[in-house]
Amino acid sequence: MKAPESTTRAISRRNFVKSVGVGGAALYVSSLLGPSRMWAAEPADIGQCKSVKVRCISETSWFDGAQFVADVKNAGGMSTNQYVVPWNPKNSGGYSALVEVEALNGTTRRFLLDTGWNPAWMEYSYQREGIDDMLRKGEIEFLFLSHEHLDHFWGLPVILKYRPDLKILTSNSYYPEGRELIKKSGHKGQLVVLRPGGVNQLFPGCAAATFDIPIILRVQGEHALFFNVKDKGLVTVTGCCHMGVLNLLKYGQENIQGSPTPYGLYGGLHICPFEQWDEKLDPVISGIAAMKLQKVAANHCTGLVAIQKMIASNIPVVQGTAKYGSHSNLCIGNGDEVVF
Repeated sequence: MKAPESTTRAISRRNFVKSVGVGGAALYVSSLLGPSRMWAAEPADIGQCKSVKVRCISETSWFDGAQFVADVKNAGGMSTNQYVVPWNPKNSGGYSALVEVEALNGTTRRFLLDTGWNPAWMEYSYQREGIDDMLRKGEIEFLFLSHEHLDHFWGLPVILKYRPDLKILTSNSYYPEGRELIKKSGHKGQLVVLRPGGVNQLFPGCAAATFDIPIILRVQGEHALFFNVKDKGLVTVTGCCHMGVLNLLKYGQENIQGSPTPYGLYGGLHICPFEQWDEKLDPVISGIAAMKLQKVAANHCTGLVAIQKMIASNIPVVQGTAKYGSHSNLCIGNGDEVVF
């Protein structure tokens, strides 16, 4: 299947940051602020797994940054309800990943992280990576939704076309429009609402935590994933990391039993997505360096300047191939994968 014509422009999500400064400070300040009281009462025992592999299906949420910014500005700015913005359908892509976890006994469990946005782009992306067949054959156990943002959630009808009874893990913070989208997408399976305010073990070695924070475009709350990999340490996987990357890493250390050593990090880290570096962000890079992570696979809303700062600070960044619309090999892009 060929990529939709609009993707041939392949102007990354990150390039929209150069188009116009809409709410720039608000989009990176979460890296600096503490979350609004999300620490669990006692550390949770989540068990262990043998390894984690994350395949990036798409980290390219939109293609023309100027068009995205114009859509937001014309609708009233970053506090606008995303469901009422007249988005340009030719400009949308999406964020989604396949997570494969090897258990200690050698068996493998697979699930999807997020759904992307544009149906045509996501159908191309899922077929390119063989996700459509995996869904049809029942090889994917569930869908984990990190948050309600359109580029992580609105591609749901494509997934459910292949597997309408797929179990979905979500939260109770979705707006009525989001709950209606799940219903109208033809979902016929189990809808699991994750418990807020603590660590939810999903299966041995894998857990989720809910961060109840307000986010741009009238979205509330974001989930993140933690994996306790035997003989290595804690692997953290995130969608957009609106809760702040240092907050997230610290949360894992303090709320998972045994305080496993931080080992790996994957996903959108929400550090300088507007590519205009502010010295206030220097402590974020030095904080990540101090964690002594062994692998950092950043993409999506992580500015390239932030990744360059990480590399300069000797943070072990895993690089990609810049294929299928991802414009830089500095990040794990579309079709790339990383093993922890």
